[in-house]
Amino acid sequence: MATIFPFLWFNTQAEEARDFYLSVFRNTKKLGSTEVPDWVSGTNRTVPIGTYDFALEDLRLRTFNAGPGDGFNDAVSFFVETRDQAETDYYWEALTSGGGSERACGWLRDKFGVNWQVCPEITLRLIGDPDRKKAERTLQAMYKMRKIIIADLEAAYGG
Repeated sequence: MATIFPFLWFNTQAEEARDFYLSVFRNTKKLGSTEVPDWVSGTNRTVPIGTYDFALEDLRLRTFNAGPGDGFNDAVSFFVETRDQAETDYYWEALTSGGGSERACGWLRDKFGVNWQVCPEITLRLIGDPDRKKAERTLQAMYKMRKIIIADLEAAYGG
């Protein structure tokens, strides 16, 4: 049976990115690495081409040092569904730390350029409510946010 998992191409920061993600998430595991006898050059450093496997919350990933590539874009991202505001705040702060950037509607880009959406689980329930007026008020409130604030969504939902 085939195995499918995300594969993230980095210039020279694959190991650093893996270690960053392992530090952010709580249920993590290093799964191994492979370095090949060739080198890639990045800003002021040369590193071996290699892969670094790990798991975040039971999702297996692989990072890869391979020199300049196409980079990450908005078409693919990781969705972090949170239980409450404290968890939302934690992941938002952790993933934007060290040079990440905030974006609209719970989206952010981490310091490596990888896109994430940190979204409380209640968000999709509120914006998907069959009462379209409540859902629309919630959606309009979310459009004005960067980090999702649950109390503000609930206030908009309630009218």
